Amino acid sequence: MFFARKQLFLHKSLILNIMKKLFGFLTFLLISFFSYGQDGPKIEFKQETINYGEVVKGEDDGVRVFEFTNTGNAPLIITDVKSSCGCTVPTKPSEPIMPGKSDKIIVKYNMNPGPISKTITVESNAVNKLNGVVPLRIKGTVIVK
Repeated sequence: MFFARKQLFLHKSLILNIMKKLFGFLTFLLISFFSYGQDGPKIEFKQETINYGEVVKGEDDGVRVFEFTNTGNAPLIITDVKSSCGCTVPTKPSEPIMPGKSDKIIVKYNMNPGPISKTITVESNAVNKLNGVVPLRIKGTVIVK
């Protein structure tokens, strides 16, 4: 009797383990299907953070470029680009970016002495980013010579 209970427990445990693995695999397949099967524009940045490092005020103009590509199959439209403060001025493309083409977001920091830690928010019609929003960051330190 004891042996039969132990076998039944092991059998149930084995079935549960197989079901967990199967559920995990099916979940992975479903997520993969939906994330890779999306039609529409997709935005991919070469880098989402630019580190100025330590720069000297007056020797560096504060301009940096975030390059991106539309890896989707429809035109990508950058609807807005906002900075977390007035000391950083971003410039966005005015025309749609066709599939397979690249463009850039230009950012100019005013080079106030001290640490740099700013966020530039890019809003678009990209289907591979939550609500089409991508946060870009600049960081570093501005020193006076």
